[in-house]
Amino acid sequence: LFNLVKKVNMVQRLTFRRRLTYNTQSNRRKITKTPGGKLVYLYKKKLGSIPKCGDCKVKLHGITPARPKELMAMSKRHKSVSRTYGGSRCHRCVRSRIVRAFLIEEQKIVARVLKAQKEATKK
Repeated sequence: LFNLVKKVNMVQRLTFRRRLTYNTQSNRRKITKTPGGKLVYLYKKKLGSIPKCGDCKVKLHGITPARPKELMAMSKRHKSVSRTYGGSRCHRCVRSRIVRAFLIEEQKIVARVLKAQKEATKK
């Protein structure tokens, strides 16, 4: 008879460890078991946002997403890539900027040459 009756434990109740009780974004938590066998809440940190390109708003690769305070402590190699505008603009936008600058310079040279030819024909 004693073997048939199981000892039924109540579910362990959890209490908040901080004052905030609302289920907000900053109050997310997970249940973990301590070495002593108790269940407690562990508060999760907010996820950092992935940096985006300033021009086309695409997510930048090779850059660690982190919160602002974590970014301050992080080394430079985690926050940028070794390229012009690395960590600020994507490779496509950098390429288009370089090509645009080159073409503008070429246009200026052509305009100068045409102006010089015009002056030469006037004389």
